[in-house]
Amino acid sequence: MCPSLSRCIHTIFDRYAMLKIKVLLNALGTMALLAGCTTIAVTPGRSVTLQNTFQNNNADILIRNGRIIDGTGNSWYLADLAIRDGKIVAIGKLDHYKATRTIDANRQIVAPGFIDVHAHIEFGLFENPTANNYVHDGVTTVITGNCGGSADSLAEFFTRIDTTGTSINVASLVGHNTVRRQVLGLANREASADDQRRMEALVEQAMREGAVGLSTGLIYLPGLYSSTDEVIGLARAAARHRGIYASHIRNEGNKVVDAIEEALNIGRAANMPVQISHFKVSAPANWGRSRETLALIERARSEGLDVTIDQYPYTASSTTLSVMLPDWAVEGGSDAIGKRLSDPEQRRKIAAEMFNNARENKRPDFSYAVVARHAADASLNGKNLSAINLQKGRPATMEAEIETLLDLLVAGGAQMVYHGMNEDDVRFIMRYPFNMVGADGGVQNGKGMPHPRSYGTNARVLGKYVREEKIMTLEEAIRRMTSLAAQKFQLKDRGLLRVGFAADIVIFDETQIIDKATFEAPHQFSSGISDVLVNGKSVIDSGRHTGMRSGIALKGSGFFPAAGVE
Repeated sequence: MCPSLSRCIHTIFDRYAMLKIKVLLNALGTMALLAGCTTIAVTPGRSVTLQNTFQNNNADILIRNGRIIDGTGNSWYLADLAIRDGKIVAIGKLDHYKATRTIDANRQIVAPGFIDVHAHIEFGLFENPTANNYVHDGVTTVITGNCGGSADSLAEFFTRIDTTGTSINVASLVGHNTVRRQVLGLANREASADDQRRMEALVEQAMREGAVGLSTGLIYLPGLYSSTDEVIGLARAAARHRGIYASHIRNEGNKVVDAIEEALNIGRAANMPVQISHFKVSAPANWGRSRETLALIERARSEGLDVTIDQYPYTASSTTLSVMLPDWAVEGGSDAIGKRLSDPEQRRKIAAEMFNNARENKRPDFSYAVVARHAADASLNGKNLSAINLQKGRPATMEAEIETLLDLLVAGGAQMVYHGMNEDDVRFIMRYPFNMVGADGGVQNGKGMPHPRSYGTNARVLGKYVREEKIMTLEEAIRRMTSLAAQKFQLKDRGLLRVGFAADIVIFDETQIIDKATFEAPHQFSSGISDVLVNGKSVIDSGRHTGMRSGIALKGSGFFPAAGVE
């Protein structure tokens, strides 16, 4: 063929192809404008910006000069961010935008608001709806209902959140212990077929009311008396509504491997994603076993099970004093416990089992157990059981310390802090890429000596473990705190800085962010966070809480409005 003719033919076809592309883009542009979009993705890595003369370049809030870390794990980039009607409407160089309020980020980090995947805020949030300890730590959303305990009625709980007004968004799991208590009370017995049907119906109802999944707390009443098959039945009920299974496993000490395997098997049997809560290995006898336990998670993932974990960045846990008792001794709750401890024979039996358990876990004494809150005698708050035992004039023996512990239970029990983990295990677990951040805390009121994790979890990760110890990159840590959490719990418009997503945003100085709360002085807010926005409203402004309560209840994928209170 003549070269000139060939070039002519190619030119005609090229122009025809370009004409078709222009017609297609005009059509797509019209649809995009009707949908309020300004950009169309053509191929990965390329986009077409639409010239829309009707584009609204007004914003409620404009964040300028930020170093954007968008939650994907990608590196930061310099950009502005515009917010209107609670949503992100533009990211880029936005000199043409006008805003009611402008925040100069001054090259600080601008990131999605942190999502705390493991919270217990059912009661504290309504006492202190501004949730200061959370938002000062950069948290804009929490997942509550963990460890098997949730509100009895999630429909009423969600309605109360939206009518009360809170400073954080709240999603909730449905708790196995809550459901079992409603059907079987606190009894130590196997569920009958009728009991099982009733419990599964309650789980399905909670999923329709907006739960994001089912949680278990298999060391707590009454779930510790349940069989694996019982839990599988309830998990399947949640799975039918696209929920996940989140578990405080049955044992985090000597039997931790068996407990992890149980959680994985429940996920396999119910064909649903699994989240193992506050992943750890407890007691000196188990220090160093994190390599063994994480290998179980990695193997399950390689086999196709969607299993992830969460962690708080401390070597101490916190829960009730009663978990120190043998399982059989807690049946019936606090009143029944008190009666057993008043019986000399039963008390001796309980003490003997506790002594043997301490020896098996290589505990020399009970100095690792610290009172966080004891209602009967607040002067004991912050003191460990060994010190309290000596204060009572008793000998420094394990037997005497057990008697002191049992006396505290008779007097009403206590919330405790247990220094039971090893820092090397904490660091090793933290390096795992499918590990999220969860404080395992609650909304605080400034009373008692609670675990500092309720105040400083996220700032501690970013300050101590990212900046100082370089366990992971800043971008990776933020991915774990944001998009990974949103993906796992199906929070579809959270966890990323993306146009159209909810404007949950935190601005912080990566060189200054750090936790201030300590075990000795826990009621201290984190520092280095200048601004926090929840649904496009300023909750933290220049380091101060504004009093804004713009949080909302977030519902799971199975939410069906007719099932709940509207």
